[in-house]
Amino acid sequence: MNENSSNEFLIARIFDAPKEKVWKAWTDPEEAKRWWGPKDFTAPSVDIDFRIGGKYLFCMRGAVKPGEEAKDFWSTGQYLELVPMEKIVLTDSFADEKGNIVSAAYYGMDENWPREMQVILTFEEAGPDKTKFTLHYPDITGAQEKDLKDMREGWNQSLDKLAKILD
Repeated sequence: MNENSSNEFLIARIFDAPKEKVWKAWTDPEEAKRWWGPKDFTAPSVDIDFRIGGKYLFCMRGAVKPGEEAKDFWSTGQYLELVPMEKIVLTDSFADEKGNIVSAAYYGMDENWPREMQVILTFEEAGPDKTKFTLHYPDITGAQEKDLKDMREGWNQSLDKLAKILD
């Protein structure tokens, strides 16, 4: 399900897995490496300091095409609120490999893309061994429609990968 207004971004999914398993996929670096990034991307580096005020630094690597080098895309943020097995609130920004926040233009996107966005992740029981997961960016003011379309596609592909590892 995708519901988007002009300044927010929302995806909700039902996973065929208990809430604890979906939660672990988001909070354990080794689990996150298994699914982070769109189709044909890998996650060679995932660092998580999972506590309020702790930071994360994730790398997703694009598929290597013949004659080209792999391209890495880094993201970072800070955990703002943690309700075990229910909710994670964090910030999300593009970053360089050292975790320094960079403009979206660093990765070829529109320079008006927000430098830091809040993200709310929720985990709800949705029946026996099923979890309703919601990814919500409450405010993406400044994002261009093309970049939002790419974001929607990338997140949906990542969550498709997550669904497969949860089986």
